[in-house]
Amino acid sequence: MTFRTVASLLLPTILMAASSVHDFTLTTIDGKPAPLSAYQGKVLMLVNVASKCGYTPQYTGLQALYDKYKERGLVIVGVPANNFGGQEPGTNEEIKTFCSRNYNVTFPLMSKVSVKGEDKIPLYSYLTENTGGDVKWNFTKFLVDKHGKIVNRFDSKVTPESTEMTSAIEKALSQ
Repeated sequence: MTFRTVASLLLPTILMAASSVHDFTLTTIDGKPAPLSAYQGKVLMLVNVASKCGYTPQYTGLQALYDKYKERGLVIVGVPANNFGGQEPGTNEEIKTFCSRNYNVTFPLMSKVSVKGEDKIPLYSYLTENTGGDVKWNFTKFLVDKHGKIVNRFDSKVTPESTEMTSAIEKALSQ
């Protein structure tokens, strides 16, 4: 049996067992386990990012949001993915360097994953099954409350600076 076959058989069980985003673990861009349960009590924004996308300048706004709200409990997590137009072709080290050098990113970055298709990671299966379907492009944002429940989904065109996004963050932080 291939890994893909085993994964497809186990995925429904994993998703049924998951009651929140906190039930998943990612891997940091440096290769260390990153259980999302570490963010219990914090508001979390998960963003599938890419370095060669028309939306890549949103890194600036994401970093500004992180700087503005991190003391109040917001954590932004960048999740690199190469699912859309091959716009994240780099290695984890290249992605990390790009984000640091070009956008001074200090929020957590994870290892590159797949957020769509047969090899989509379980977290993104959970996110998309609970918010109306597949991620359509880079820089889709999922806002998660302090208890690991998804409270908002923002498509790529919604900028980090938008009133829509900042209002949702403010509301999540105040609850």
